[in-house]
This record gives sequence, C-alpha cells and structure tokens, in this order.
Amino acid sequence: MIKRLLIAVLGFALVALTLGAVKVAQIKGSGAPPMPVLAVSSVDAHSETWNPTISGIGTIAPIQGVSLSTEVEGTVTKIGFENGQLVHAGDLLIELDASVEQSQLKAAEAQLELAKLGSNRANELLQKNTVSQAEVDQATAQLNQATANVSALKATIEKKTVRAPFEGRVGIRSVNLGQFVSRGLPLVSLQKLDQLYVNFTLPERDLPKLKVGEKVRAIVDAFPGREFEGKLAAISPEVNSSTRNLAVQGIIDNPEEALRPGMFARVTLELPEGESLVVVPATSVAYAAYGNSVFIVEKMKDKEGKEYLGVRQQFVKLGDKRGDLIAVIEGVKPGEKVVSAGVFKLRNALPVTENNSAQPSSSVDPKPANT
Repeated sequence: MIKRLLIAVLGFALVALTLGAVKVAQIKGSGAPPMPVLAVSSVDAHSETWNPTISGIGTIAPIQGVSLSTEVEGTVTKIGFENGQLVHAGDLLIELDASVEQSQLKAAEAQLELAKLGSNRANELLQKNTVSQAEVDQATAQLNQATANVSALKATIEKKTVRAPFEGRVGIRSVNLGQFVSRGLPLVSLQKLDQLYVNFTLPERDLPKLKVGEKVRAIVDAFPGREFEGKLAAISPEVNSSTRNLAVQGIIDNPEEALRPGMFARVTLELPEGESLVVVPATSVAYAAYGNSVFIVEKMKDKEGKEYLGVRQQFVKLGDKRGDLIAVIEGVKPGEKVVSAGVFKLRNALPVTENNSAQPSSSVDPKPANT
C-alpha cells in the first residue's frame, strides 16, 4: 500500500516538473512582448532671427478729439450734419437762435456810423479852432465805444454758431431742433480718425531700450488676429512714483477708421537688436510643473543592440512665443528632429514611426481665415 502511494507521489511530481520546464522553455523562446510603435509627425528645429520685443497694455486715444459745446445759451435753430458724418474744418454743425443779437447789432452799427460822423466833424472843427481838444477826445471815445459794441455783438453771434474746428467724424448729437441748450452743454463729439494714439505703460527697467521711431504693433479685441502697425511717438519724461511705470505713446495710421478712441489694446514694441534663436512649433512643447520638454526623434538601440527609431525626452528652457512658433533657449540644436504633434502620448525611448502628411501650423505671423 505504501509502495503504491510513493509511486503515485513521484509520478505527480514528475508531471509537475515536466510542465514547469515546458513553460519556462516557452517563455525563454518567446522573449519580452514587443513595445508599441506610435506614428508621430516631426519637424526640424531651425534658427530664426527675432527682434526682441516689449509688451504692454494700452488704450487707443484720439490725436484730435473734442466734445463740442457752446459758450452761450440759446435755442437750436439749425443742425448742419447727419450723425456719424465726415465733416471738414469750418463746416457749420449747430446754430442757435441769434435774432435778438442780430437786431442789437444793427442798432450798434447805426451808433457806430453816427460816432464816425461825430468824430470826423470834431476833427474838422478842431482844424478851424472852433472846438476844444476835449470835445474831440470825447468824440473819439464815443467812436471807440461804438466800435467795441459792434465787435462784442458779432462775437456773441459767432459763438451761437458751432463750427467744426478740424476735419473728422461727428458722433451722435445729443440735441434736437428747437431745444434750449445751456452754456457748456455737450452737443456732439468730433473725432479725427485717420491717425490715432495708443497710450500704454512699461516698467521703468525698459527705459534704456526705448527710442522714438521704433516699430509699434497693436492688437484689439474687435479684430482678433489683425495687427495695426505704427511707431513710437513720445516717451514720458517722468516715471510714476506709485507704480514705477513709464507712460509711452505710439502713433498708428488708421485710414480705414477700423480703430476707435477708447479701445483696449495689447501693444508690442519691437526693438532693433535682432538675435538668432532656435525655434520649434509651440505644439512640440509638453508643459509640466517639473519642467517643460520636447521629444527628439533619433536612432536608438534596444537591450539586444537592435537599432530602432525612437524618441528622447529633452527638457528645455523656453523664450518668446510668436504666432505658432516658440523659441528654445536651451535644450535643442538646429537640425534636430522634434515631434510636432501628439507629445502627450509619448514617453522616453518609445519606438515611433514618422508620418508627416499632416502638420500643425507653424507660422510666425499666422493669418486665420475669417469664418
């Protein structure tokens, strides 16, 4: 009985060992499971010369812009423009009732004529020693007073006629025909739009870099993707003691009148000293809290010495970004192949295959199509 039991145990152990040996042989023969191969698009890192820039936040302001009003009160009798119309210097915009002043002017002009006659007669009689010098002086004073009265009434009448002080575009009037307006009441806005200022501030540390005449670019929310170019026109002679910022002013041509005073603007000031930088598409960068990186495509070898195409994660120091491109200050050399899309699915030493049939946009000045 014991002999049979020992034979059964030995047989079971032999079977187990045989199965184990077969399994080990299968594992050794098959090797490790193959690593997945991903398709990626790549570009060659290259050098470009970028001029350094300074950025700021500003406001569009008029070179000439006023809110027109009158220095005298009166009733509106004439409106000589349509809302939003382009007007020229000297064009009549609003006229107030001046009928009373016109009547007073006629009376004053009659008094002036009489004073002229009296003054001439007194001077003639003085030549004949018929009147005294005092009477001549009195006649001259009456003439001067009458002349002043006429000038004062003409000035009052002129003030009741509001004319455009310069060429520009009027806004929406705030008065109507027949309305009585008080002195100083705003009537209509007039803005010159063919050229505009962009006022912005910069930190005081940027003062040594600034020079009048340098190129200025402005972007406004109303026209995304469009840049308005101009030049630096003025630099404030003082720094704000509270913010330590410096007020700067650019001037921008606006022939299409696309920009309007009061718009919020993002301003970039381009400096003349260019520098050569290695640039890659912004989509190539994997951003992370522990450091930003790119993946470089290159030949690699596995543990068995077999060569394959893989990716190497390379940590980088980034610089400015322009359009679809970003500058790499450290970490990438010109000519190295950099993965341009899909970096978040990669890891170091992962096998890849290149498929560059579709590439992301990589322009320093992209112009998106209007939709």
